[in-house]
Amino acid sequence: MKRIRLFQSIQAKLIIIYVLLILIAMQLIGVYFVKTLENYFKTDFIDSADKQASLLAGFVAGNLTATPDSKTASGDGKKANSDLNEVLNLFALSNSEVQIIDANGIVLTTSQPNHQSLVGQKNTQMEVIHALQGIRDNQRMFTDTDNQRKMVLAKPVSSGGKVVGAVYVIASMQNMYDTMNRINGILISGTLIALGLTAMLGVVLSGTITSPIKEITKQATAIAEGNFSRQLAVRSHDEIGQLSHTFNMMMKRLREALSLHEEEKEKLASILANMNDGVIAANEKGQIILMNRPAEQILGIAEQSAVGQSLFALLGIPEDETERYQERGSGLAMLELERGEEEPLHVRVTFTSPHYRGDGLSGTIAVLQDVTEQEKLERSRREFVANVSHELRTPLTTIRSYLEALEDGAVDDPQLAHRFIGVTRSETERMIRLVTDLLHLSRLDSKQAMIAKEWTSVPDMLEEVADRFSFQLQQKQIEIAIEISPGIEYVMLDRDKIDQVLDNLVSNAIKYTPDNGAIRIDVSKTDGPSLEVTVSDTGIGIPKKDLARIFERFYRVDKARSRNMGGTGLGLSIAREIIKAHGGTITLDSELGKGTIVTFTLPMQGEEHDAV
Repeated sequence: MKRIRLFQSIQAKLIIIYVLLILIAMQLIGVYFVKTLENYFKTDFIDSADKQASLLAGFVAGNLTATPDSKTASGDGKKANSDLNEVLNLFALSNSEVQIIDANGIVLTTSQPNHQSLVGQKNTQMEVIHALQGIRDNQRMFTDTDNQRKMVLAKPVSSGGKVVGAVYVIASMQNMYDTMNRINGILISGTLIALGLTAMLGVVLSGTITSPIKEITKQATAIAEGNFSRQLAVRSHDEIGQLSHTFNMMMKRLREALSLHEEEKEKLASILANMNDGVIAANEKGQIILMNRPAEQILGIAEQSAVGQSLFALLGIPEDETERYQERGSGLAMLELERGEEEPLHVRVTFTSPHYRGDGLSGTIAVLQDVTEQEKLERSRREFVANVSHELRTPLTTIRSYLEALEDGAVDDPQLAHRFIGVTRSETERMIRLVTDLLHLSRLDSKQAMIAKEWTSVPDMLEEVADRFSFQLQQKQIEIAIEISPGIEYVMLDRDKIDQVLDNLVSNAIKYTPDNGAIRIDVSKTDGPSLEVTVSDTGIGIPKKDLARIFERFYRVDKARSRNMGGTGLGLSIAREIIKAHGGTITLDSELGKGTIVTFTLPMQGEEHDAV
């Protein structure tokens, strides 16, 4: 693994390249030099030996031209051999052997004392045979049994155009090759020294290149990890220096771009988080990739579980309609989402499909708006108009009918006319109560109704309420009980408006409680502190399905029975608005056939008022 990493280093590669270049150059130079020098030495050695052999052949030619008869004389033969030895001594070659051979191939003399046994024997070497035949160029190189390189050379000895003998030279070439080996050793040492110096120089030179690259690599790694604080040092004006300068500029631009991107991302995240509308983003396949918190609240599903699901499947849009929204790029849909037993949620969904340049649709963005309250307001407005129209139309129709009857002659019958006028007055009073309640609600809605708070005795206020309804209570034999917790005496409130609330609640309790029933008013303190007033009865109760709408205007559980009892359907709405104007709350709990409990709270702005 370390070797692989070594060869993956630019510095190592540069050093290896330098060393290989020097090695190849030195090898080429060395091979060329050695071959040339070897050829020169060989040629010089052969030429030197050839010249000496030729010169020796000229000197011994006279000694070999004597007649055989003269050679047989003992004195002359010894003298001839002595002369040949003297000539050999003059032309003796170092590390070589020279033999003088007659025309018959017989060795006459030799320069090597150790080879005197060869004298008188015939030399049968091919070179000698060729020389005796008159061939002058006879040389051969070989390796002897003692592993030494030698050269054999034979030169013919001529006299009067006739070959009278030959000079046979056996020269050792070992000194020449030893010299070549020493030269090769010098070349190898020089090559190794050159390689070492090249490696050191390569380390220095490659360091000037790789050090900035390593710094750039470290900086790039730091940038990848999100650290933009470091700056590269520009130490030169060459390409590396320009690269460092450009890298610093790129890093600065990248830091600015990332900072801008993060800022825009935070802005977008803040906008999405603080939007009242829900936003869902899906990719080109329709799979959800982003959902903000309002969308989670509207759909009742967490983003973690929604990511990856189909947008249109989550919204409950049929598959045959999804292509219409995607192809068109925008669209509007109204959804009704079930919420268990609660009222369904009405959602307006606006689809938008952004485009990439040249890439078509990039996905789908759905904006969800909870229009449940708007739908409720619209429905309430329609019902309000219908109810007001109906509530006014019914008494007006009745009044018109009785007036027409009076006009047609009923006025002449005193008893009948009196009854018709009484009905007309009753319907007129009913319309006046309705208009008065509507005006009261209008003032409360527009904040025009002034709340004039004053210190009020709670026991006295409740006793007066019971006194006002004593006649109705006696008629239906309904008992009323008032229970006030200790310590509650005076409270700051608007006496007239709270009397109106209590009158409405007690009146409803009397109306919907059968004979011999019971009504109870409890007053206590709560943490806050607040004054809590509870009006409970043992009446017929209210169905559970109607509890959520009981405070709506003109809403009646049993419309026919309520209208016959003289109700306008606005009492509880007025009571709620009065309590809200005081800064309190009002709730209603009921069970069909067992009774109803209405509780409202009022903030207490002071303790018991002893000065009153």
